[in-house]
Amino acid sequence: MPPRSKDVLTRPQRTYCMSRIQGKNTKPEMAVRSYLHGQGFRFRLHRTDLPGKPDLVLPRYRLVIFVHGCFWHRHRGCFYATSPATRKEFWRNKLEGNVSRDYRQQKELIELGWRVLVIWECGIRHAHEALNGVPALITGNDVFNEWPGSPPRQRKT
Repeated sequence: MPPRSKDVLTRPQRTYCMSRIQGKNTKPEMAVRSYLHGQGFRFRLHRTDLPGKPDLVLPRYRLVIFVHGCFWHRHRGCFYATSPATRKEFWRNKLEGNVSRDYRQQKELIELGWRVLVIWECGIRHAHEALNGVPALITGNDVFNEWPGSPPRQRKT
């Protein structure tokens, strides 16, 4: 096994930091929930009977919403979709696995007759117009959509 790159945190510190990462009820998700509720949309949370346990489910619109972190779900072209410098092979496999799982779950939902909306964390973080474009996406007819359409802060190549 090749020697590991030097980490700025000790192994217990890194373990603790990674254990604090939440899968649901994250700050971006809570912001979306608060905004949509204020706009009059009603939804269910984390339905376990649907592929991927979507963050929000709006049965009236036959729509599921995933609130994705740009790092964990590899938002294409986004400044925040960085790749860690240590354990490169591990992280590449982990993050590519996340993306392929997302794609598979979205495909399954569409086959079940659901529409899918992905809201990216960077859009919430840098939304100058807040989430104003989201209601139109909810009431629209697109089978799949992403908000924002492109990252507000692009990665330089």
